[in-house]
Amino acid sequence: MKKLMMLCSVMLLSAVFLAGCGNEDSSSSEKKSDGKLTIYTTIYPIEDFTKKIGGDNVTVKSVIPNGVDAHSFEPTTKDMLKIAKADAFIYSGAGAEGFADAANKTLKDEDVKMIKAAEGADLIAGHDDHDHEHEEEHGDEHEHGDLDPHFWLDPQRSIVMAENIKNALSELEPSKKDEFEKNFKQVKTDLEELDKKYEEAIKNAPSKEILVSHAAYGYWEDRYGIEQISVSGLSPTQEPSQKELKEIVETAEEHNIKYVIFDANVTNKIATLVRKEIGAESLTLNNMETLRDQDRENGEDYFSLMNKNLEALKKALNSK
Repeated sequence: MKKLMMLCSVMLLSAVFLAGCGNEDSSSSEKKSDGKLTIYTTIYPIEDFTKKIGGDNVTVKSVIPNGVDAHSFEPTTKDMLKIAKADAFIYSGAGAEGFADAANKTLKDEDVKMIKAAEGADLIAGHDDHDHEHEEEHGDEHEHGDLDPHFWLDPQRSIVMAENIKNALSELEPSKKDEFEKNFKQVKTDLEELDKKYEEAIKNAPSKEILVSHAAYGYWEDRYGIEQISVSGLSPTQEPSQKELKEIVETAEEHNIKYVIFDANVTNKIATLVRKEIGAESLTLNNMETLRDQDRENGEDYFSLMNKNLEALKKALNSK
């Protein structure tokens, strides 16, 4: 139902949006303002990689405000008009942004290139062990087989994303292709080094289980072999039943888990109860759907935040 309501909301905006486009003077277009490509993005890693690969040739703007949950964010008509006037709109295409596919349909006849950053990435299923019972008890319409959208937390899959961005920028500005390629190679090298750091740290850790407030780390399970015990599902607003909560506490105690890991953007009240119940301490991971104001002010980027995530992960895995 939530997905249907979001789709209806965006499509309702489209009627107003298209009428607005008809009244826009072509001189108001953001395309090639000051000689640069204007690119709108969604989740933070896409924004960061586009800046790194595009360099001085692009102006990159995120449509999602700082600290706002990408899963539930809905663009305004003004947002849609800005995207329509840009050279490109880059979104994950993996379900991280609830509005993106509907926006794609709305903008299909506009002169803006639509790019799925996850195109060609090996995506995994996103439902966890609690989903089916949660649906039965609460009427949740979470769809089995939904993909885990957090693919950017895997450095190797992020290389695919970076290459898609590089290819899109090269098509938009062929004269800068060599520069985009050079910048992409640097991002790729940095991602490969990051992947090795994660692999080595997790391989050498005495434990592989982490207790998290939000099931955003399935790609670490898939690549590095950790096991995430999640208090909520893929969305931070999806909470477990009383029976599921009891099972989570029992599992945490069984594995002697010393830390509950919270999202940087969301403090989940159920996860806080679990932490108190098992007497654990708290750690923070940043899933980077969006940045917080303080992250931007501190000059953080994808790599600095991933390194901070690794330090928190090592603390959790080496706590026994």
